[in-house]
Amino acid sequence: MRQLFRKLPSVCLKRSLSRRESFRLAFGSLCARYLCGAETASHKTPDLAAKIPPRQHRALTGSQFSEFVAGIEGRDRERAILHQLLAGNLPDFLRKFVPVEMSCETPGKAKVSATIFVMPEYLAIGSDADFLRIPMNLYTARAVADRFHCVFPTRKMVDAIYDQSGFHFTPQPLPAGPQMRSTEYYRRHNGMIEKQSEARGIPSGPLVAGHKKDVVLTNRLARNPGQIAIYGWHRGTADPIQPLSTVHGAGYADYSHGIRLISDRVLVDGKCRSLSDVLRDPLLAKAFSDEGSLREVLDMWARQPAAA
Repeated sequence: MRQLFRKLPSVCLKRSLSRRESFRLAFGSLCARYLCGAETASHKTPDLAAKIPPRQHRALTGSQFSEFVAGIEGRDRERAILHQLLAGNLPDFLRKFVPVEMSCETPGKAKVSATIFVMPEYLAIGSDADFLRIPMNLYTARAVADRFHCVFPTRKMVDAIYDQSGFHFTPQPLPAGPQMRSTEYYRRHNGMIEKQSEARGIPSGPLVAGHKKDVVLTNRLARNPGQIAIYGWHRGTADPIQPLSTVHGAGYADYSHGIRLISDRVLVDGKCRSLSDVLRDPLLAKAFSDEGSLREVLDMWARQPAAA
């Protein structure tokens, strides 16, 4: 059913979306045009995914990649994931970043309004019709984010993404144990999400949330170097299964983790800015982070380039 749905003309897809999602897609296009106007004074729509290579015609599908890494674990699997993503082997719908509204109050100043642009789903390997949502460790995720000119979400962003998503999945935990890190669990959990998607008529493209924990950006990483931070897997608004945690090492990944990338291009009070720069600002960072400035972790990572 879902594969058939993906083959329908775009007009049919638009008719199936809620009014809220249709507005969000139109608003995202307008914001993209504004971003380009702010930077280049041209009327061309900028490509927020310009740093993501095009997917090759004969690239592996999600099912094929799952078979390819079936007997691979650890660093070898991470290298395979990194190779596929840096080669552009991800679904086309992930390249269409979606706007999410953020804001904060600052002393002696009017409310700061901002718009971030996020991948509508978690990073996946494969085609639009056959993809595998792929967990990865912090080293691999950082290398991909850096190459694509993106950053990880903060806890505040994850909450906003969930609240503004057009479709919410119900979390589906699997039994805990060493098998959580296996490729089989990756594949099995992805299949469970697909079944839920088909049963509820959730299409690919609109903003969705609730089916994975997020790998996030937090200053706790500066105080706990060598760790990975996770948060989310919401059951409802302000109700995550996973509180912010840095208990696992940076080389850890399991089936419940997802990598949601945020474009480094952001609107702040109508002006185009670098999100990485804004997150260092003691006042403006509050629009995006409930910790305020994230200078500690960003400066630490600047001194330690990503390496998978």
